[in-house]
Amino acid sequence: MLKAGVLGAGHLGKIHLKLLQQSTKYELVGFYDASKEASEKIESEFGYKSYPTMESLINASDMVVVVTPTSKHFECAKMVINAGKHLFIEKPITETVAQAEEVRDLAKHKKVRGQVGQVERFNPAFQAIKDKIHNPMFIETHRLAEFNPRGTDVSVVLDLMIHDIDAILSVVKSDVKAVSASGVSVISETPDIANARIEFENGCVANLTASRISLKNMRKARFFQRDAYISVDFLEKKCEVVKMKNAPEELDDFAMVLTNAEGIKKQIYFENPTIEVNNAILDELESFHDAIKADRTPEVSLKQGTEALRVAMLIIENFKKI
Repeated sequence: MLKAGVLGAGHLGKIHLKLLQQSTKYELVGFYDASKEASEKIESEFGYKSYPTMESLINASDMVVVVTPTSKHFECAKMVINAGKHLFIEKPITETVAQAEEVRDLAKHKKVRGQVGQVERFNPAFQAIKDKIHNPMFIETHRLAEFNPRGTDVSVVLDLMIHDIDAILSVVKSDVKAVSASGVSVISETPDIANARIEFENGCVANLTASRISLKNMRKARFFQRDAYISVDFLEKKCEVVKMKNAPEELDDFAMVLTNAEGIKKQIYFENPTIEVNNAILDELESFHDAIKADRTPEVSLKQGTEALRVAMLIIENFKKI
């Protein structure tokens, strides 16, 4: 078991504390939070050990989870890595790409492992179909959420859309060629609604929409590739694969067939991959444990977290051009 500590005990920090305590792969040593009042309350209510300083928590841990506000990520990440401890850091990795690159390079220099908390990579619906996505050429995502004041310290791109940016970059094996975007601030000082178009060198195009002032929640992605359409519902944890193949000479009564202008018949058939029920946050934490023990690159590396932030910042920069 690895000794794990948590920096930041807000809403998400409490979830990490609970899951680390439940995990058979970690020994939870405790947490540090800047608020003394909140720390005392959490310690008395849940029994987690509160450390008086960040340094004391880091020194007691083998791996540290950083769940502080984004503005503190860079400072905390450097402290963890410089102490020679492994780093699990919530998204976005840092406030700026330059900071993310420094964290990434420092971890490599200090020979410690780092993982970014992109939890949708561990969503069971995405896990069920990710290996079926091959060379997608058009992608469409919608991530809509009801308003919640928590998270509005950053743009909706860094708050919500970055989940889809990361998922897309994980399946499109090509460099980003161009980005265009528009964003609107409705309630917050930063955009609450955003739409982006990402063009890749291989011709793939991704259209992303994110909103945090919707009347209903939605987290869907659709991937279109040659002879296949793949849909993922991250919220409902459902997925579907629709494929086309050349129709056989003899068709059963229930076959769905399309005939194109050249008279070529294609049969449509559906796949419903098996979805394994899981706790995505626990899975990402335990996946990181396995990567550390096996000395291999984590599922969502600091490099990948940096690239997702780089694309997110390109989108935000496009807002200013409008």
